[in-house]
Amino acid sequence: MIYPINIHTQDDLRKICALIKSDSRALAYLLPKSNVLHFFADKVDYRAAAFLKQELLARGGDTIVTKHVIDGKAESSDVLLMATRSQLRSLLEKLKAMDCWGVKEFREELATCISNININEWCIGDKLILNHETKLMAIMNLTPDSFYEASRVQAHEILSKAEKFLGEGAAILDVGAESTRPGAKNITEAEELERLLPALRILRKSFPEAVISVDTYKANVARAAVGEGADIINDISGFELDSEMPRVIAASKISYVLSHIKGTPENPASYENLLSEMTLYFAEKLKALEAAGVDRDNIILDPGIGFGKSESDCYAIIKNLESFKIFGLPIMIGHSRKRLTGKTLSGTLALTAMLYGRANLLRVHDVAENLQALSMSASIEGI
Repeated sequence: MIYPINIHTQDDLRKICALIKSDSRALAYLLPKSNVLHFFADKVDYRAAAFLKQELLARGGDTIVTKHVIDGKAESSDVLLMATRSQLRSLLEKLKAMDCWGVKEFREELATCISNININEWCIGDKLILNHETKLMAIMNLTPDSFYEASRVQAHEILSKAEKFLGEGAAILDVGAESTRPGAKNITEAEELERLLPALRILRKSFPEAVISVDTYKANVARAAVGEGADIINDISGFELDSEMPRVIAASKISYVLSHIKGTPENPASYENLLSEMTLYFAEKLKALEAAGVDRDNIILDPGIGFGKSESDCYAIIKNLESFKIFGLPIMIGHSRKRLTGKTLSGTLALTAMLYGRANLLRVHDVAENLQALSMSASIEGI
């Protein structure tokens, strides 16, 4: 996998050098070159790694490789490319002449990566366009046990709540009938449908132009929701919990939120390289979805903030959100009132402001307040 990575400080560069196991003496020479684009690639053939370093150096850029590339004692190396856009374009031209050591595959993936990160507009069905102007998905929980009590919607207030969220500027209503908070009780498919379908019918009838998402990981629930007019299926499990989900999405041609999940909130997963493992996960899931007949243009990626990840993992994801843009798909973040925000509105708004223009969609409990934070960031960006 090749993906962009954010390096803002000297400490960021030191950490990536330690991960790659590069020669520590090179750091003094690399620091002045760090204010450029950065692309990370894992497990590159050592000969290709040496060639990449030589070619980027010749163009004024640089490449960080493991220290044993030079003497041939390492069979492969993680690689950090440090270059301007013009230097990368020149490198890609040179790599066309090489088809050994995996260089051809590296060039093709790097070219696709660079092309995809420049995509900035997507049509979600025929009602919504996502772009650099971050939009909001409003949470509507038809549950008695969702972690944020104020997000629980009673049957008699469904319409007023939806009207409020849409009036405040929500682009999507996300309706869920089963809580996925840590320790929540699982409910049957029949129970979920009993809660969901009446609400979905009344919402679709009352707001025919609204974009409605259904938060479920069950394929049969998704199928029934599509029949009642749902526009998006938001599956927190990445079809890990129901392998039939891709076929339902393909048959309905509905939009689908593909989430990353590993581990549980009680037992967070451990990662050797968080970003590499997550990008590989998405690459494999996207292949499976496309093999099932899902149109790639109908997919939204969700890195799964809080789902089996430590707080430091979540912060790393947010810091390096651009890494997931290699797939050329819109990105959704669900950070609202979660542990990493201190479960507070103020913490949520701080991250919302930071995510403006970086995430395409934010799933939130408090629409008006989050929209205000986005508007402030938009005003600053426009100066």
